[in-house]
Amino acid sequence: MTEDPRTSQPTRFPDEPQQPSPGLETAMRTKPDHGEESYVGKGALKGRVALITGGDSGIGRAVAIAYAREGADVAISYLAEEQADADETRAWVEKAGRRCLQLPGDIRDRAHCAVLVERTVAELGGVDILVNNAAAQTVNTGLDDIDDDEMQAAFAANVYAMIRLSKAAVPHMKPGSAIVNSTSVQAKVATENMIVYATTKGAIASLTIGLSNLLAPKGIRVNCVAPGPVWTPIQPIAKGADELETLGQNTPLGRAGQPGELAPAYVLLASDEGSYMSGALIPVTGGMPML
Repeated sequence: MTEDPRTSQPTRFPDEPQQPSPGLETAMRTKPDHGEESYVGKGALKGRVALITGGDSGIGRAVAIAYAREGADVAISYLAEEQADADETRAWVEKAGRRCLQLPGDIRDRAHCAVLVERTVAELGGVDILVNNAAAQTVNTGLDDIDDDEMQAAFAANVYAMIRLSKAAVPHMKPGSAIVNSTSVQAKVATENMIVYATTKGAIASLTIGLSNLLAPKGIRVNCVAPGPVWTPIQPIAKGADELETLGQNTPLGRAGQPGELAPAYVLLASDEGSYMSGALIPVTGGMPML
């Protein structure tokens, strides 16, 4: 039976406690849906190896679960303090019968970016898919309260790490490999209290096109997914109780997305079903336009 997309997932998130950065799923009162009980694989990624940054929770966990059920072994990158969430992701990947390599550390460290790829290749046998998903979200009330160190850290995590990881991974990638980046509806909407975050996400959209043009002659496709408001641990960091409760109600579908609703786009862009897609941006925004 076809479900109504307006009501198929929660439309309100009452009494959700705020969290300090980086945000943990284990501390969330209303747990996100990563497709644990709903995603059904078809073998679209059989025999491949994927490295997913931010794979401990949220969209990254949903992608890890989907990729495993599609037949891929998965390496997940995450901050050390997110270990409990990462263990949950690993359990779901292994339940799907695939290997899960846990790689704690900070992708803002340029040396760590190289280590992520080296260990993935050494322990899982290669890298066919790179999912640049991890991100730091910052908020501001005006220009004066944009902290320079925080801004530098956001660009290091959201943009510089993507370039460094791509640089490290591409020499190991064969024709047919794929890079999938996570941008955001903020790349176009750019709300006034998320200037730095939105700017990094705009840079990712441009980076995706540039990498696509650069790597197409090697047979490597590069695309990005632009989520709208999605119920992940990043939300309780930046938003107050009222904003959290009504998250996503300003979208045409009237609700926030769930991480599991993003996973099919990442599968498409990583698989042969997306073989003629490169340099593309797929909005998964609940109807919010990205023109």
